[in-house]
Amino acid sequence: MNNTRRNRLLEIADALPEDQQTALLEFAEFLHSRHGVEPETAEPLSIPRPAEENVINAIKRLTATYPMLDKDKLLNETSALMMQHLLQGQDASEVIDELESLFRRHYELLTK
Repeated sequence: MNNTRRNRLLEIADALPEDQQTALLEFAEFLHSRHGVEPETAEPLSIPRPAEENVINAIKRLTATYPMLDKDKLLNETSALMMQHLLQGQDASEVIDELESLFRRHYELLTK
């Protein structure tokens, strides 16, 4: 669910009386039981880091390595690291090291 829909759903739920909030939750749980898919916490894929890799390709590799991660949750931090490379001239290998740490950290949070 994208953030716009999530926020709208929360707005609607907050505006309802408590009894209707309970009914909404029960209906959502019913739909989830019928159509929902429990998220799988799979192991990261083993995609080795090439000797020569740019930041864009590293992000693509890490996204493929960790398909279970929510890309929206990584966007701000990933973008900030990319900007450090592009605008501030930070070495690509250092940024890639930080990206790998970022993805690994998010995976560890997911599996706890």
